[in-house]
Amino acid sequence: MAKIVFMGTPDFAVPCLESLIANHQTVGVVTQPDRPAGRGRQLLPSPVKVTALANNIPFYQPISLRSEEAIEPIREWAPDIIIVAAFGQILRTHLLNLPPKGCLNIHASLLPRWRGAAPIQYALLSGDEQTGVSLMRMDEGLDTGPVYVRQKILIQPDETAETLHDRLATLGAKMLDNNLDRILDGGLVAEDQDNTLSTYAPMLTKDAGVIDWNQPASQIDRQIRAMSPWPSAFTAWQGKRLKVLAAKVLAHDELPAGEPGQVVAVPGSAAVRTADGGIMVNRLQLAGKRAGLIAEFLNGHPEFIGSRLPD
Repeated sequence: MAKIVFMGTPDFAVPCLESLIANHQTVGVVTQPDRPAGRGRQLLPSPVKVTALANNIPFYQPISLRSEEAIEPIREWAPDIIIVAAFGQILRTHLLNLPPKGCLNIHASLLPRWRGAAPIQYALLSGDEQTGVSLMRMDEGLDTGPVYVRQKILIQPDETAETLHDRLATLGAKMLDNNLDRILDGGLVAEDQDNTLSTYAPMLTKDAGVIDWNQPASQIDRQIRAMSPWPSAFTAWQGKRLKVLAAKVLAHDELPAGEPGQVVAVPGSAAVRTADGGIMVNRLQLAGKRAGLIAEFLNGHPEFIGSRLPD
Protein backbone atom coordinates (compact mmCIF):
# COMPACT_ATOMS: atom_id res chain seq x y z
CA MET A 1 0.00 0.00 0.00
CA ALA A 2 1.32 3.42 -0.95
CA LYS A 3 2.51 5.68 1.84
CA ILE A 4 0.72 9.05 1.76
CA VAL A 5 1.53 12.40 3.29
CA PHE A 6 -1.38 14.82 3.39
CA MET A 7 -0.97 18.61 3.35
CA GLY A 8 -3.92 20.86 4.20
CA THR A 9 -5.19 23.39 6.69
CA PRO A 10 -8.86 24.56 6.67
CA ASP A 11 -12.22 22.80 6.85
CA PHE A 12 -12.21 22.22 3.10
CA ALA A 13 -9.33 19.75 3.49
CA VAL A 14 -10.83 17.68 6.30
CA PRO A 15 -13.11 15.36 4.24
CA CYS A 16 -10.15 14.43 2.02
CA LEU A 17 -7.96 13.65 5.02
CA GLU A 18 -10.71 11.59 6.65
CA SER A 19 -11.11 9.60 3.44
CA LEU A 20 -7.37 8.94 3.25
CA ILE A 21 -7.20 7.83 6.88
CA ALA A 22 -10.10 5.44 6.35
CA ASN A 23 -8.92 3.92 3.08
CA HIS A 24 -5.16 4.39 2.69
CA GLN A 25 -1.88 4.42 4.59
CA THR A 26 -1.55 8.02 5.80
CA VAL A 27 1.89 8.29 7.39
CA GLY A 28 1.92 12.01 8.18
CA VAL A 29 0.09 15.33 7.97
CA VAL A 30 1.53 18.76 7.25
CA THR A 31 -0.54 21.80 8.24
CA GLN A 32 -0.10 25.46 9.06
CA PRO A 33 1.05 26.58 12.52
CA ASP A 34 -1.59 27.33 15.14
CA ARG A 35 -3.03 30.83 14.64
CA PRO A 36 -4.59 33.35 17.04
CA ALA A 37 -8.35 33.59 16.63
CA GLY A 38 -11.40 35.06 18.34
CA ARG A 39 -11.63 38.01 20.65
CA GLY A 40 -9.14 36.50 23.07
CA ARG A 41 -6.66 35.87 20.22
CA GLN A 42 -5.89 32.44 21.62
CA LEU A 43 -3.81 30.08 19.51
CA LEU A 44 -6.05 27.56 17.80
CA PRO A 45 -5.08 24.48 15.77
CA SER A 46 -6.18 24.13 12.18
CA PRO A 47 -9.11 21.79 11.43
CA VAL A 48 -6.64 19.44 9.72
CA LYS A 49 -4.45 19.30 12.84
CA VAL A 50 -7.52 18.53 14.96
CA THR A 51 -8.35 15.65 12.62
CA ALA A 52 -4.78 14.33 12.70
CA LEU A 53 -4.74 14.42 16.50
CA ALA A 54 -8.08 12.64 16.72
CA ASN A 55 -6.73 9.83 14.55
CA ASN A 56 -3.22 9.61 16.06
CA ILE A 57 -1.55 10.66 12.80
CA PRO A 58 1.89 12.31 13.12
CA PHE A 59 1.82 15.97 12.08
CA TYR A 60 4.26 18.72 11.19
CA GLN A 61 3.57 22.49 11.31
CA PRO A 62 6.36 24.34 9.46
CA ILE A 63 6.37 28.12 9.24
CA SER A 64 7.86 27.75 5.78
CA LEU A 65 8.92 24.93 3.46
CA ARG A 66 11.24 26.97 1.27
CA SER A 67 14.48 25.38 2.43
CA GLU A 68 15.74 21.83 1.96
CA GLU A 69 16.10 21.52 5.73
CA ALA A 70 12.44 22.42 6.29
CA ILE A 71 11.21 19.36 4.41
CA GLU A 72 13.40 16.89 6.31
CA PRO A 73 10.51 15.61 8.50
CA ILE A 74 8.51 14.92 5.34
CA ARG A 75 11.48 13.16 3.75
CA GLU A 76 11.73 10.91 6.83
CA TRP A 77 8.13 9.81 6.27
CA ALA A 78 9.24 8.63 2.78
CA PRO A 79 5.89 9.22 1.07
CA ASP A 80 5.08 7.61 -2.27
CA ILE A 81 2.73 10.53 -2.99
CA ILE A 82 1.88 13.84 -1.34
CA ILE A 83 -1.76 14.92 -1.48
CA VAL A 84 -2.56 18.60 -1.04
CA ALA A 85 -5.87 20.37 -0.34
CA ALA A 86 -5.87 24.07 0.58
CA PHE A 87 -2.55 23.90 2.40
CA GLY A 88 -1.75 27.62 2.22
CA GLN A 89 1.90 27.65 1.08
CA ILE A 90 3.54 27.41 -2.34
CA LEU A 91 5.42 24.13 -2.75
CA ARG A 92 8.95 24.45 -4.14
CA THR A 93 10.68 22.09 -6.54
CA HIS A 94 12.61 20.23 -3.84
CA LEU A 95 9.30 19.18 -2.27
CA LEU A 96 7.40 18.60 -5.51
CA ASN A 97 10.12 16.18 -6.62
CA LEU A 98 10.36 14.33 -3.32
CA PRO A 99 7.66 11.63 -3.70
CA PRO A 100 8.05 9.15 -6.59
CA LYS A 101 4.36 9.58 -7.56
CA GLY A 102 4.50 13.37 -7.32
CA CYS A 103 2.16 15.77 -5.56
CA LEU A 104 -1.59 15.65 -6.16
CA ASN A 105 -3.75 18.72 -5.53
CA ILE A 106 -7.51 18.82 -4.94
CA HIS A 107 -8.60 22.19 -6.34
CA ALA A 108 -12.10 23.64 -5.99
CA SER A 109 -12.69 24.72 -9.59
CA LEU A 110 -12.82 23.38 -13.12
CA LEU A 111 -9.24 24.19 -14.05
CA PRO A 112 -7.92 26.19 -15.83
CA ARG A 113 -10.81 28.41 -14.70
CA TRP A 114 -10.19 30.05 -11.33
CA ARG A 115 -6.62 29.21 -10.50
CA GLY A 116 -5.62 30.70 -7.17
CA ALA A 117 -6.71 31.01 -3.56
CA ALA A 118 -10.42 31.92 -3.83
CA PRO A 119 -11.99 29.87 -6.65
CA ILE A 120 -15.29 29.34 -4.83
CA GLN A 121 -15.90 33.03 -4.24
CA TYR A 122 -14.92 34.07 -7.76
CA ALA A 123 -17.21 31.48 -9.34
CA LEU A 124 -20.08 33.09 -7.46
CA LEU A 125 -18.97 36.68 -8.10
CA SER A 126 -18.78 36.00 -11.82
CA GLY A 127 -22.19 34.40 -12.01
CA ASP A 128 -20.84 31.05 -13.21
CA GLU A 129 -23.56 28.47 -13.78
CA GLN A 130 -21.30 25.60 -12.82
CA THR A 131 -18.07 24.83 -11.01
CA GLY A 132 -16.48 21.69 -9.62
CA VAL A 133 -13.31 20.00 -8.44
CA SER A 134 -10.12 19.16 -10.32
CA LEU A 135 -7.51 16.58 -9.32
CA MET A 136 -4.20 17.77 -10.72
CA ARG A 137 -0.52 16.86 -10.60
CA MET A 138 1.29 19.84 -9.11
CA ASP A 139 4.11 21.67 -10.85
CA GLU A 140 5.97 24.89 -10.05
CA GLY A 141 3.17 27.12 -11.33
CA LEU A 142 0.04 28.26 -9.50
CA ASP A 143 -2.52 25.53 -10.21
CA THR A 144 -1.01 25.07 -13.69
CA GLY A 145 -0.20 21.35 -13.58
CA PRO A 146 -1.84 18.67 -15.74
CA VAL A 147 -5.29 17.52 -14.64
CA TYR A 148 -6.22 13.88 -14.01
CA VAL A 149 -9.96 14.36 -13.68
CA ARG A 150 -12.60 17.08 -13.30
CA GLN A 151 -16.13 16.77 -12.00
CA LYS A 152 -18.67 19.55 -12.27
CA ILE A 153 -21.69 20.58 -10.22
CA LEU A 154 -24.34 23.20 -10.93
CA ILE A 155 -24.34 26.37 -8.81
CA GLN A 156 -27.75 26.93 -7.23
CA PRO A 157 -29.46 30.35 -7.53
CA ASP A 158 -29.27 30.91 -3.75
CA GLU A 159 -25.79 29.40 -3.35
CA THR A 160 -23.41 31.05 -0.89
CA ALA A 161 -19.67 30.55 -0.56
CA GLU A 162 -20.36 28.54 2.59
CA THR A 163 -22.82 26.11 1.01
CA LEU A 164 -20.75 25.75 -2.15
CA HIS A 165 -17.60 25.20 -0.08
CA ASP A 166 -19.25 22.32 1.77
CA ARG A 167 -20.53 20.67 -1.41
CA LEU A 168 -17.15 20.93 -3.11
CA ALA A 169 -15.29 19.62 -0.05
CA THR A 170 -17.51 16.53 -0.06
CA LEU A 171 -17.10 16.13 -3.82
CA GLY A 172 -13.32 16.43 -3.58
CA ALA A 173 -13.14 13.63 -1.01
CA LYS A 174 -15.30 11.35 -3.17
CA MET A 175 -13.22 12.08 -6.26
CA LEU A 176 -10.02 11.34 -4.36
CA ASP A 177 -11.41 8.05 -3.10
CA ASN A 178 -12.65 7.05 -6.56
CA ASN A 179 -9.50 7.95 -8.50
CA LEU A 180 -6.45 7.69 -6.23
CA ASP A 181 -5.67 4.04 -6.91
CA ARG A 182 -5.78 4.61 -10.68
CA ILE A 183 -3.49 7.62 -10.30
CA LEU A 184 -1.03 5.61 -8.22
CA ASP A 185 -0.91 2.67 -10.63
CA GLY A 186 -0.69 4.84 -13.74
CA GLY A 187 -4.11 3.92 -15.05
CA LEU A 188 -5.21 7.56 -15.14
CA VAL A 189 -3.16 9.94 -17.27
CA ALA A 190 -3.09 13.67 -16.56
CA GLU A 191 -3.72 16.06 -19.45
CA ASP A 192 -2.19 19.52 -19.81
CA GLN A 193 -4.39 22.52 -19.16
CA ASP A 194 -5.26 25.00 -21.90
CA ASN A 195 -3.56 28.11 -20.58
CA THR A 196 -5.47 30.35 -22.99
CA LEU A 197 -8.63 29.62 -20.97
CA SER A 198 -7.16 30.37 -17.55
CA THR A 199 -8.65 32.85 -15.08
CA TYR A 200 -7.26 33.89 -11.71
CA ALA A 201 -8.95 34.03 -8.29
CA PRO A 202 -6.63 35.92 -5.92
CA MET A 203 -6.88 35.76 -2.15
CA LEU A 204 -9.74 37.84 -0.78
CA THR A 205 -9.28 40.84 1.48
CA LYS A 206 -11.89 42.47 3.71
CA ASP A 207 -12.26 45.25 1.14
CA ALA A 208 -13.81 42.71 -1.25
CA GLY A 209 -16.95 42.96 0.87
CA VAL A 210 -17.56 46.69 0.34
CA ILE A 211 -20.89 47.16 -1.48
CA ASP A 212 -21.10 49.71 -4.29
CA TRP A 213 -24.79 50.49 -4.63
CA ASN A 214 -24.17 51.91 -8.10
CA GLN A 215 -23.66 48.36 -9.34
CA PRO A 216 -26.49 46.28 -10.83
CA ALA A 217 -28.65 44.46 -8.28
CA SER A 218 -27.65 41.05 -9.66
CA GLN A 219 -23.96 41.80 -9.14
CA ILE A 220 -24.55 42.97 -5.56
CA ASP A 221 -26.57 39.83 -4.87
CA ARG A 222 -23.67 37.70 -6.13
CA GLN A 223 -21.29 39.67 -3.92
CA ILE A 224 -23.46 39.12 -0.84
CA ARG A 225 -23.54 35.36 -1.47
CA ALA A 226 -19.85 35.12 -2.41
CA MET A 227 -18.73 36.94 0.73
CA SER A 228 -20.71 34.68 3.07
CA PRO A 229 -19.44 33.87 5.64
CA TRP A 230 -16.21 35.90 5.21
CA PRO A 231 -15.62 38.80 4.98
CA SER A 232 -19.37 39.43 4.55
CA ALA A 233 -20.75 42.05 2.19
CA PHE A 234 -21.08 45.35 4.03
CA THR A 235 -21.91 49.01 3.81
CA ALA A 236 -22.02 51.81 6.40
CA TRP A 237 -24.95 53.28 8.34
CA GLN A 238 -24.77 55.96 11.02
CA GLY A 239 -21.00 55.63 11.04
CA LYS A 240 -21.02 51.89 11.74
CA ARG A 241 -20.36 48.87 9.56
CA LEU A 242 -23.58 47.24 8.43
CA LYS A 243 -23.31 43.69 7.10
CA VAL A 244 -25.88 42.50 4.59
CA LEU A 245 -26.08 38.76 5.24
CA ALA A 246 -28.98 37.69 3.03
CA ALA A 247 -30.94 39.50 0.36
CA LYS A 248 -33.14 39.17 -2.72
CA VAL A 249 -32.99 40.96 -6.07
CA LEU A 250 -35.95 43.20 -6.89
CA ALA A 251 -36.70 44.66 -10.29
CA HIS A 252 -36.98 48.40 -10.90
CA ASP A 253 -40.78 48.32 -11.11
CA GLU A 254 -41.08 46.51 -7.76
CA LEU A 255 -39.65 49.48 -5.87
CA PRO A 256 -40.45 53.07 -4.99
CA ALA A 257 -38.37 55.66 -6.79
CA GLY A 258 -34.94 56.48 -5.40
CA GLU A 259 -31.26 56.89 -6.06
CA PRO A 260 -28.67 54.10 -5.69
CA GLY A 261 -28.02 53.51 -2.01
CA GLN A 262 -31.38 54.86 -0.84
CA VAL A 263 -33.29 52.65 1.59
CA VAL A 264 -36.95 52.34 0.61
CA ALA A 265 -39.90 50.53 2.16
CA VAL A 266 -41.31 47.37 0.59
CA PRO A 267 -44.10 45.23 2.06
CA GLY A 268 -42.85 43.77 5.32
CA SER A 269 -39.24 44.70 4.66
CA ALA A 270 -36.77 47.26 3.33
CA ALA A 271 -34.79 47.44 0.12
CA VAL A 272 -31.80 49.40 -1.10
CA ARG A 273 -31.94 50.95 -4.56
CA THR A 274 -29.19 49.97 -6.98
CA ALA A 275 -28.25 51.00 -10.51
CA ASP A 276 -31.06 49.02 -12.11
CA GLY A 277 -33.39 47.87 -9.35
CA GLY A 278 -32.86 47.00 -5.74
CA ILE A 279 -31.80 44.57 -3.08
CA MET A 280 -34.41 43.54 -0.52
CA VAL A 281 -32.54 43.04 2.73
CA ASN A 282 -33.51 39.88 4.62
CA ARG A 283 -30.79 39.54 7.27
CA LEU A 284 -28.26 42.09 8.44
CA GLN A 285 -25.92 42.90 11.30
CA LEU A 286 -24.91 46.28 12.66
CA ALA A 287 -21.43 46.47 14.19
CA GLY A 288 -21.54 45.53 17.85
CA LYS A 289 -24.95 43.88 17.54
CA ARG A 290 -26.07 40.35 16.78
CA ALA A 291 -27.29 39.36 13.34
CA GLY A 292 -31.05 39.38 12.81
CA LEU A 293 -33.95 39.60 10.42
CA ILE A 294 -34.82 42.93 8.82
CA ALA A 295 -38.19 43.16 10.64
CA GLU A 296 -36.43 43.05 14.00
CA PHE A 297 -33.90 45.64 12.86
CA LEU A 298 -36.63 48.02 11.67
CA ASN A 299 -38.43 47.74 14.99
CA GLY A 300 -35.35 49.13 16.69
CA HIS A 301 -34.27 51.46 13.89
CA PRO A 302 -37.30 52.80 11.99
CA GLU A 303 -35.14 55.66 10.73
CA PHE A 304 -33.35 53.15 8.51
CA ILE A 305 -36.13 53.66 5.96
CA GLY A 306 -35.31 56.75 3.93
CA SER A 307 -31.60 56.83 4.76
CA ARG A 308 -28.85 56.70 2.13
CA LEU A 309 -26.10 54.09 2.13
CA PRO A 310 -23.25 54.32 2.76
CA ASP A 311 -24.13 56.81 5.48
